[in-house]
Amino acid sequence: MVEKKKVAVIGAGVSGLAAAKAFKERGHAVTVIERSHALGGVWEPSRSYPDVQTQSPKDLYRYTGKPMPDHYPEWPKGPQVHAYLTDYAHENGLTPLVRYKTRVAAMERRADGCKGWTLDLEGGDGKAAKEDFDFVAVCTGQFSEKNILSHPGQETFEQAGGQVMHSSDYTDPATLKGKKVVVLGFSKSATDIAVNAVKSGAAAVTIVYLETVWRIPYFIGGLINFKRILYIRAQEKMFPGWGQSTLARLNHALAKPFVWANWRALESLLSIQLKLNKTGLRPKEPIERGINCSVPIVTPGFFDMVADGRIRAVQGTFDHYEPGTVVLTGGKRVVADMAILAVGWKLGVPFLPEEYRKKLVEPDGQYRLYRIIANPDLPDMGFVGFNSSFCTVLCAELAANWLVRYADGMLAHQPSAEEMNRNIDMMIEWKRKKRPAAGVYGGLCVAPYHFKHFDELLADMGARKKKRNPVAENLTPPNADAFARYLASTPQYRAA
Repeated sequence: MVEKKKVAVIGAGVSGLAAAKAFKERGHAVTVIERSHALGGVWEPSRSYPDVQTQSPKDLYRYTGKPMPDHYPEWPKGPQVHAYLTDYAHENGLTPLVRYKTRVAAMERRADGCKGWTLDLEGGDGKAAKEDFDFVAVCTGQFSEKNILSHPGQETFEQAGGQVMHSSDYTDPATLKGKKVVVLGFSKSATDIAVNAVKSGAAAVTIVYLETVWRIPYFIGGLINFKRILYIRAQEKMFPGWGQSTLARLNHALAKPFVWANWRALESLLSIQLKLNKTGLRPKEPIERGINCSVPIVTPGFFDMVADGRIRAVQGTFDHYEPGTVVLTGGKRVVADMAILAVGWKLGVPFLPEEYRKKLVEPDGQYRLYRIIANPDLPDMGFVGFNSSFCTVLCAELAANWLVRYADGMLAHQPSAEEMNRNIDMMIEWKRKKRPAAGVYGGLCVAPYHFKHFDELLADMGARKKKRNPVAENLTPPNADAFARYLASTPQYRAA
């Protein structure tokens, strides 16, 4: 018999909603703690820059039980995703479970000797309270805390009329009209904002980047949706994975020349399609070496605007500000009225006690998480949405379903602490030595190994159905409806 638990889900974004639904369905009492005034996480409108849209097609950015509306475009815009998440929460009875404008300031093991944690909560009214929970699902993900950069001279720059802001604070395109805009960064948000600045009537737009990276267009060669090339199991098999058998290593060795030719052909096609040689933005690193969650999708129009001069691309980074000017590390000076820092977010779980943070994160930043979900040295706790990928929603949903079974001791294969730590050590060693690209974001990225990761989670949960027919399984992207069937084939139960 599984005992009913009082569960805290921290965060009401994509992963928090998935976790809330999974624990609620198993009969647990769920409270979702959200520091914002609304659900949605990065898709909450006040956190979204203009024209933001998904990087994944809508059939890959959805929960198993809820397709996105037919009238949505292939790559939905931010407000559409937020509406979808709001509907999902309402339809699954999650909306009443959310406490808005509530922040987790700290947490500690319960003093009463019971399992679980005591959370220090701060409400929007400034009132503080402590509350006990039997289990905590951390669903803050990788886009929770802004990475704030400051450079010498910023105050003087702003006193002279200049503006400096994080990319997530840019929400009104009208503020760019007639301005000389400098964007720092080369992520998709950086290129999205640069293109939006041109379209919004900025007087000049400059993007400053440290290194170029390979980008994938929505349609490779202008014809083939990228999901049909990069999101399929056959392509995934070109990357040597962890825990390979001797036969698998032999097959990879034999196929190496053909795999090499495949990647060089893709590089050549992308270089032509995106004008990478003309713009000087062709990356030096081989494309296969860097494929991970940081590979951005091409912002439509970006490379054309660089090629015709509407966007100036400059390699380097900020050194300091002067009135009306951003000075780069190499001494180049860029006249600017506004600097938008598209420098991402900070990883971390700041409310976790230091003694547990040391058990969670290695000195080099690698997270110690079995299946990228749980750590045996952090009892009564798990992480949903930290297993980032190109299929963010599906990854979160599978992680949530795995975590509730792990918390209840109901996995078909319930791992021991020793087994978990041994697997964690193996995975970290593999990321450090065999696949360095897998170490980005603290190692919290399953791309391009979506199917391998999903296979492990489903096997742990005891799914009787785990694959489609061989053609569909190897040559088509992950199918949310198929994964609904796989989850339905796992042993079902409810807490008493």
